[in-house]
Amino acid sequence: QVQLVESGGGLVQAGESLRLSCVASGGTFAAMAWFRQAPGKERQFVAAIAWSDSSIYYGDAVRGRFTLSGDAAENTTYLQMNMLKPEDTAVYYCASRVTGTQGFGNWGPGTQVTVSS
Repeated sequence: QVQLVESGGGLVQAGESLRLSCVASGGTFAAMAWFRQAPGKERQFVAAIAWSDSSIYYGDAVRGRFTLSGDAAENTTYLQMNMLKPEDTAVYYCASRVTGTQGFGNWGPGTQVTVSS
């Protein structure tokens, strides 16, 4: 049974930083990713890492401010979020793609990030 657990959310002021962590278990994973969803808005891609070659991808809204890293052996990712803006306020979800499957089919419960102005 695949499980993902996020941690590290919280309340910060604009310009500050936060670091989110996600640990996946119960499977063999080809990739892990972060998405976010703000109230009343659609889910938005934040960043992803492919374990095969450690390729990292970022959404346009966070590129240059957020940094994704991870440990394939531990199925763990870290999302370092710098220069946070009020528009980064959202629930952040960790997702994983099991090897041999399509898409990110497993999701964590989410962690709230709130950025005050």
